[in-house]
Amino acid sequence: MQIILDPGISPIYKGILLFFFVINLGLAFIIIFLDRDRRDATATWAWLLLLFVMPIFGFIMYIFLGRMVKQKRALSISEGKLIEDDKQRVNQQLEDATDYVVDTEHQITKKHSDIVHTLLTREQSFLSNNNKVDIFTDGRKLFEQMKEDLRNAQTYIHMEYYILKLDGIGNEILEILEQKASEGLEVKLLYDAVGSKSLHKSRFKQFQQNGGQVEAFFKAVIIPVNFRINNRNHRKILVIDGHKGYVGGFNIGDEYLGKDKQIGYWRDTHLRIQGDGVDALQLSFIEDWNSQSRHEQLDYSDKYFPDNAQTEGNVVMQLALSGPNDNWHQIEFGYLRMIMSAKKSIYIHTPYFVPDRGYINALRIAAKSGVEVHMIIPNKPDQPLVHWATLASVALLIEDGVNVYTYENGFIHSKMLLIDEEVASVGSANMDVRSFELNFEVNAFIYDETITQQLRAAFNEDLKVSQKLTQERYEQRSGWVKFKQSIAKLASPIL
Repeated sequence: MQIILDPGISPIYKGILLFFFVINLGLAFIIIFLDRDRRDATATWAWLLLLFVMPIFGFIMYIFLGRMVKQKRALSISEGKLIEDDKQRVNQQLEDATDYVVDTEHQITKKHSDIVHTLLTREQSFLSNNNKVDIFTDGRKLFEQMKEDLRNAQTYIHMEYYILKLDGIGNEILEILEQKASEGLEVKLLYDAVGSKSLHKSRFKQFQQNGGQVEAFFKAVIIPVNFRINNRNHRKILVIDGHKGYVGGFNIGDEYLGKDKQIGYWRDTHLRIQGDGVDALQLSFIEDWNSQSRHEQLDYSDKYFPDNAQTEGNVVMQLALSGPNDNWHQIEFGYLRMIMSAKKSIYIHTPYFVPDRGYINALRIAAKSGVEVHMIIPNKPDQPLVHWATLASVALLIEDGVNVYTYENGFIHSKMLLIDEEVASVGSANMDVRSFELNFEVNAFIYDETITQQLRAAFNEDLKVSQKLTQERYEQRSGWVKFKQSIAKLASPIL
């Protein structure tokens, strides 16, 4: 303020400072009063400090990273498209799920009914008990199976990915989509405008000419500036004919085949689902597609929800969704409920670990209570700032007996949580504030011993190429790394 009143300062410079001062006051009002129920106090103070310590830079950062998504059903089917029969169908699924929990003889589901009920808050989170689930931890095997399923599609293909790169594997998949569209199938592709920032709709000219439809999620209003950079669709969903569905951590690109020389081998976890669980994935895709499409809106027709019960499948599962348009952070709360329910063991994969203090404390309490807690994080970062914040977070866990390991065989991108070899969660959500509150995410929660044992076996294989992060090893980090961690820790509320 003194600078603004100083007569020796250029009027133009004073005008710029006054402009940003007024703007920052307005933003401060919005952050404190209008978003007070949407932000925690730590994030609020972090943004206020940034705005007034660095007014111009803080303003630019807020425009791109600080704005909240309006809390309404922004990602829902318009009411005009939802006929009463459709509503009844969805409500009936939730009711059936609740009844199943009460009456089931499935011991794991009954034992962990608290987790089930925690997630029974959205239409897509109904409980299905007739699924067949295949686990993929290697990109080459995953994409070979995915391409085969795409080629065998008969009715429709609905695909949604955070990152889609039209390189080797990306072009192979696009060619299949073009072929299926030319055969008369309904083919819809949704990609994230920021995650796939190098992708342009001009690349889909042939695909669209063949009848395919493509949309970008939260695309830039003013090209090439995207003011929604902080709220991204991080989901990875593929639904084929309503009979096969995919969900997990793999995006589409050659780097996920281990072809990026800097990253090396890409370790991730993905699920192939057959059964009623596919309906949940379809519900999620419909909601996301309708939120972005300005042309054709999808409804709940029987075409998209065929009878897909698997007689040979007996895996019980739920789908959990999170997004910045909802205060109920379904995946985060599901994770927390799992941690609090664990009696014997907890196994975690996460490439980024920057949750709030309550989440960290839940793991510390579990370890102190006699639960074996094991976590694998990357040793090689793909996002340095988040990696440094991750190291600062896990340091608190190491002190209280949590076993933390760094993956040394490339990059681990898997998002997985196992408890007691009975319940598992696999999906797109990292264990950080961004996934819990800012991005649109999807995870499958599975209640099945066979599946959890398979995931535990994969975890054990990862341990063979991982190194334990001991207190001594952590303290050996250089002064420069300590400095970067301090910066990352300060920035963690707004990462």
